[in-house]
Amino acid sequence: MHYTIHQLQIFLKVVQTQSITKASEELFMTQPAVSIQLKNLQGQFDIPLTEVVGRQLYITEFGKEVAVIAGRVIQELENINYKTQAFQGMLTGKLMISSASTGKYVIPFFLAGFLEQHTGIDLALDVTNKSRVIESLKSNETDFALVSVLPDKLNVEKEMLIENKLYLMGNEAARNEGKPLIYREEGSATRMSMEHYFETHEGKQRKRMELTSNEAVKQAVISGIGNSIMPLIGVRNELLNQEIHIIPSPGLPIQTDWQLIWLTGKKLSPVSQAFLEYIRTEKQNILDRHFGWYLQY
Repeated sequence: MHYTIHQLQIFLKVVQTQSITKASEELFMTQPAVSIQLKNLQGQFDIPLTEVVGRQLYITEFGKEVAVIAGRVIQELENINYKTQAFQGMLTGKLMISSASTGKYVIPFFLAGFLEQHTGIDLALDVTNKSRVIESLKSNETDFALVSVLPDKLNVEKEMLIENKLYLMGNEAARNEGKPLIYREEGSATRMSMEHYFETHEGKQRKRMELTSNEAVKQAVISGIGNSIMPLIGVRNELLNQEIHIIPSPGLPIQTDWQLIWLTGKKLSPVSQAFLEYIRTEKQNILDRHFGWYLQY
C-alpha cells in the first residue's frame, strides 16, 4: 500500500464533515482535488471507505475503522513534531478551546499574545452554540470552554474574562412596536436571555423570526427587518457608524460574564496551564488595550 499522510488527512476531514464540498472548503482545496485524493486512497483498499446514497455521502463501517486508525497516525506525527520542539526548549502541544458564538469577539484578544510568545503551540478553536460547547466540555474533547452562562449540573472551575452586556437594538434609536423580534436558535445563551427578559418584563412574545448566528441577526437588524437583544461586544463598528442603535428599555442591559471554564479535577496539560497563567497575568492589560470602548458602556 502506498497511501500518503496527506490522503489520510483529507479522508479524516471528509469523515468529520460528511461532505466533500465542506471538506474542500475547510482544507482550502478545490472539490476536484479532494475527490482525486479520496479516490487514490480508496484505490489502496478492496473494501469501500465511503458510499453515496441519493446525493448524501456516508462513511462505511470499514471507513470508520480506518478513520480511527488514521486519526491515531496523524496524532503520533504531531507528537513527533512536539517532541522535537520540546527538546529545543520550546513549549509545545495543542490548545483546544470551544467557544460560544459571540465569544469570537472576545477570545482572540486573549490568545494573540500567548501564541506569539509560544510559536510551538497549535490552536484548535471551535466556535459554535452553547449546547455544543457544553457537550464538548462534558466529553472532555476540549481543554477550555468560553461561555457567558455557566452550565447546570456540571462541576467546573472558572476564570472570568470580561462582562457580557446585552441590549435591545434596532436600526432606529426608538422602538417600533410593529417590528418583529429576531431570536437566535434553540441552545443559544443569547436566545435564553432574550426569552427570559420578555417573559419577565413584557409577557411572552411571539417569535416572528429565528436566525442561527449573531452575524445573521446583526444584518437583519441593520436592514430593518426587526429588533433583537444582542451582545454589545459584537456591534462596535455598527454603533459607531450608526447602523445599529441601542433602544433604551427597562431592565437592560442584561449582564453576565464571559468565563473560561474547565472540568473540576481535570489535569491541565503544560500548554493549558501556561495559557491560564498568561490570562491571569495579562488580563487587565488586554482589557485596557482592546476593550476600553466596551467597558465605558
